[in-house]
Amino acid sequence: MIATWPLTIDNQERTRRLIDLFLVSVLLDAGAGTRWSYKSKESGRFYRRSEGLAVASLEMFRAGAFSSNPEQPCQVDGPALKRLTIDHLARGLQVSEENPISGLEGRAGLLSRLADALKNQAFFGTDARPGNMLDYLLSHPSTRASSVPVIPVPTLWDVLMDGLAPIWPSSRTTLAGTSLGDAWPCNSMPASPPAQPWETIVPFHKLTQWLAYSLMVPMTKIMHIQFAGVDLLTGLPEYRNGGLLVDTGLLTLKDADMTRGLRAYRENARLKGQPGMEVVPLFTADDDVIVEWRAVTVGFLDELLGEVNRLLGLERGEGLTLAQMLEAGTWKGGRELAEVSRPNTKEPPIMILSDGTVF
Repeated sequence: MIATWPLTIDNQERTRRLIDLFLVSVLLDAGAGTRWSYKSKESGRFYRRSEGLAVASLEMFRAGAFSSNPEQPCQVDGPALKRLTIDHLARGLQVSEENPISGLEGRAGLLSRLADALKNQAFFGTDARPGNMLDYLLSHPSTRASSVPVIPVPTLWDVLMDGLAPIWPSSRTTLAGTSLGDAWPCNSMPASPPAQPWETIVPFHKLTQWLAYSLMVPMTKIMHIQFAGVDLLTGLPEYRNGGLLVDTGLLTLKDADMTRGLRAYRENARLKGQPGMEVVPLFTADDDVIVEWRAVTVGFLDELLGEVNRLLGLERGEGLTLAQMLEAGTWKGGRELAEVSRPNTKEPPIMILSDGTVF
């Protein structure tokens, strides 16, 4: 795709375009379900799950589905996202009664709210493009200008957390009237009162962290920007990383929770289009079981990184980064174990009822 862009497009604009693409692609990549697939218009190949969503979002991007400028299809902007209806998104993702996807309405709602968030001109410019955050970051007082720009990760984090705050559903956990996004109360945390209200909440911000990891790539590769403080980000608390820990037997459900989850699965299986084979416990995203599972996943990923580098004989400074282990190790390993353990559905060992905005 990049090779098709005119040479007159400078590196800064190339980076903006990739930030546009990556942001929308990450937001669309929640669990697709077991029945959905996507046939590439370019290659004719079929793709499923994350690969299918990645190819679909790329082809929609190239076709101008997210751009309001017909002369520049390869961009994302607020006006185009605001016009993107559920039907438009369904056609772009090739969704039909025979090819259903989980959380279609949630995805469409997320993109519609992203259009509103992009009205923040300080972060996203007058043309309401995600890629304009590059200009904000380069001009930020915390950015150090030496031979190459050095941007503190907390500065990028503030853009993503504050700039994208309006996209999260109002039904999510709130604090002082603000929706917190991917942060959930948990009964294992201190009760409030006497604890402060925020002390009862476990913050994950999985999509936001995934965005941070992803958006740093084009800025680093094309603009040669360096980021200070990457180790402040955590492992991603999602069902492939967490599923690896369950399928290998490191984590097990308590008996009462297993019984409750299996009962929920059987009830859900009665609904049209829902899986009814290879039974696993099922819970909603706000259930304490899921919150605890995700929280211990984050902790064990840190432990696992150290052990992997030790076994590989890699010294400090030479070892794999957390992002490298996530991409090439735990996420891939979790999915491959799921495919072997549950070859028909390829679902994780614990299922989450998703609205398309969490996983």
